[in-house]
Amino acid sequence: MIQIGQAIVSLDIFECRFCCDLAACHGSCCVEGDAGAPLTPEECQQIAENYALIEPYMSESGKEAVREQGFRITEADGEVCTSLVSGRECVFARFEQGNALCAIEKAWESNKISLRKPISCHLYPIRVIRLCDMEGLSYHRWSICQKATEKGKAQDLPLYRFLKDPLIRKYGEDWYRQLEEVAVEIEKQGGIERIRER
Repeated sequence: MIQIGQAIVSLDIFECRFCCDLAACHGSCCVEGDAGAPLTPEECQQIAENYALIEPYMSESGKEAVREQGFRITEADGEVCTSLVSGRECVFARFEQGNALCAIEKAWESNKISLRKPISCHLYPIRVIRLCDMEGLSYHRWSICQKATEKGKAQDLPLYRFLKDPLIRKYGEDWYRQLEEVAVEIEKQGGIERIRER
């Protein structure tokens, strides 16, 4: 683990190769799992204020689920997440040609709202956890992303580079430059394996 600003970054984020392959996974991360996308308080407010602009891009089942339970729920551990349709896909998942896409992002692409999508979705497969007054960034391995790891290896694309835009969105450009400097230093020292051996 390496500290950059107020974030503790797992070495996996430098080491792992990753590149989403929608043609292979069809957006399964919006469908599989046992909970919706984690939401920040600010995101909850933005969605609530702009729901009428997002709703036209949602599926009928997603709209119905929101009418029945709202767009968010609070999990047992206190985390607020998007609601699910029949315990499956996120209420904001919409399907086009067999692929799950995000209704929030569709509204953003149409210049209707300023929120692109929940940062937890934008950063995936990086997961962020609270560590007292800091945050921990780790790589979440999931079998549905196997093709993404294969594609990332084929392109030699490190996870932190694949997720450059969302990392800058969350932590800023200066923080990301520091992350890149750490990556260069890791290579100078012989790579992640050499560091782990110490």
